[in-house]
Amino acid sequence: KITIPVLFKENGQVDVKFEADAYHPKEKIVLEVEAGRGVTNYQFLKDLFQACVMQDVDFFAVAIRQDYGGHNDYKKVVGFFDTIFASNRLTLPLKGILIIGY
Repeated sequence: KITIPVLFKENGQVDVKFEADAYHPKEKIVLEVEAGRGVTNYQFLKDLFQACVMQDVDFFAVAIRQDYGGHNDYKKVVGFFDTIFASNRLTLPLKGILIIGY
C-alpha cells in the first residue's frame, strides 16, 4: 500500500492520508485493485471518493474481477459509472477514470 496525502496541517504536515494499491506521481494516476468485495460492499465507490480528494491525483483506475461468485462485478461497476456520467448530476475533479476487468 502507498500513502497519499489528502489534507495538511500547519507547517505542511500531513493531517489526513489515504492508502492506494499503486500511484504514479508523474502521470498523477492512482490504482485500486479489488479482489472480491469491490461490488458487494461498494468498495469501488469508496475508492473513487478517496481518489477525488487525494492531492496530485488526476486519474483513477480500478481493477474489478469479471467473475466473482457467479456475478459479473466488472459489468456492474461499468454500469454504475456510466450512470454517474450519463446523469450529468455529479461533477468529479478527475480528468479520467479507467475500469479494468480481470
